[in-house]
Amino acid sequence: MAELDFKVDSEVDITDKVCPLTFVTAKVALEELDDGEVLSIRLNDGEPVQNVPRSLKEDGHKVLKLLDNEDGTYNLYVRKVEEG
Repeated sequence: MAELDFKVDSEVDITDKVCPLTFVTAKVALEELDDGEVLSIRLNDGEPVQNVPRSLKEDGHKVLKLLDNEDGTYNLYVRKVEEG
């Protein structure tokens, strides 16, 4: 596993979800965190890896890293940014 230069506060696996539930599930998990905390999201290649990072960025959150697990899944690391 790759070294991360930040602490992961929570994790969610959305590999069993399909769009648009992938984004909805990730968004709900982020809402449960405090401002500045980091969420690790495990997601599938294809639509989820294309859409979820973009949608979270559009919501104002900071995408820190996207790691290819080389098994058809990715880990996306996102820092929650409080709206305001």
